Amino acid sequence: MPTPHFTVWYNTRCPVCDAGIDWQRNKLLALVRAGTIEFRDINEQPDALARFGASLDDIRRRLHAIDEAGRLVVGADVAIALWLITPGEGWLAALFGNRAALPFTRFFYDRFADLLFAWNKRCGRW
Repeated sequence: MPTPHFTVWYNTRCPVCDAGIDWQRNKLLALVRAGTIEFRDINEQPDALARFGASLDDIRRRLHAIDEAGRLVVGADVAIALWLITPGEGWLAALFGNRAALPFTRFFYDRFADLLFAWNKRCGRW
């Protein structure tokens, strides 16, 4: 199988994250089957992104991905990258990823991620 051009790391123990990635994976099934994109559970390889300085909690808090150039992509930027390649969702990337909106998108994504992370910890999903 070829090396994926985009590998997304996420937390399957978070029901919201798991459902969201499952939904996205199904929309990108052709790319998944072609090996262009890959979705991985960080709980199976907790040190997978240690070379980037990303801890297990960092990845449980926010989506992380490795792009085709081997660069780390984090948070809202992962969502925007996924929208760009998902049929019918390019408009989301254009709306939330444009120069004017991107700072707000990142801010609100991070606040939502913080709340979700705290909820998962409180519920003992580690």
